[in-house]
Amino acid sequence: MFRNQTLPPVDPLPEAYEPIVKIRNLSVWYGERQILGDINLDIPRNRITAIMGPSGCGKSTLIRCLNRMNDLIPGARIEGQVLFNDQNIYAPEVDVTELRRRIGMVFQKPNPFPKSIYENVAWGLRIRGFKGNLDEVVERALMQAALWDEVKDKLHTSALNLSGGQQQRLCIARALAVDPEVLLLDEPASALDPIATLKIEELLREISENYTIVIVTHNIQQAARISHYTAFIMWDENRIGRLVEWGPTRDIFTNPKNKCTEDYITGRFG
Repeated sequence: MFRNQTLPPVDPLPEAYEPIVKIRNLSVWYGERQILGDINLDIPRNRITAIMGPSGCGKSTLIRCLNRMNDLIPGARIEGQVLFNDQNIYAPEVDVTELRRRIGMVFQKPNPFPKSIYENVAWGLRIRGFKGNLDEVVERALMQAALWDEVKDKLHTSALNLSGGQQQRLCIARALAVDPEVLLLDEPASALDPIATLKIEELLREISENYTIVIVTHNIQQAARISHYTAFIMWDENRIGRLVEWGPTRDIFTNPKNKCTEDYITGRFG
């Protein structure tokens, strides 16, 4: 199905990547219900890693573990380790606020603040007491998000007046303004039209030279188009999400090692 599709270049050997995040024996419960079981996965630095799988398999739960967003869910319990630059983010001494600056997140539905375009981008810097030139940082972040040319003459108008695709790129600019190392995106284009989706995908490919990107998607074609590495998650007989296969995207889509992966990417289920 995807054999004739142009895919992004990937490292020639698995040993060539440098992991910025290492997930080790990660299991997650919401109350009594186990969502994920024994996930072991590396996130290569300055690459796009796509996490795909059917709805309800635990994809969003997994990336929420990477900046401790699951801490906000009552009854959530996590076992295992998430190592960010070889430090366990669940260690008691970790500053969660600083962690979330370094590992930013963009959600499925655009969620701009009911403020101006400028203040949306500047907000995170202001609350951190930034003393530099806000105008320069706002412009840089909007340029990185491929939005500057569209909004430079209306920076002080409401962000809520932007289109859905522009709002999502604004949310990406807001995350980039505080200079993260990793950007997590939870199905960022699922509510957008094809043109806006293409702009988001092109943007992600461009900024992956400087940022590590983890994107959750149930869109198989999107994973094939934009990612360097792909992880496939599927539930087991107990409805617990398990990592089925992970590797360079080209390998996953042209020569999957697991029959379940092959069935999923060829549309036999999902």
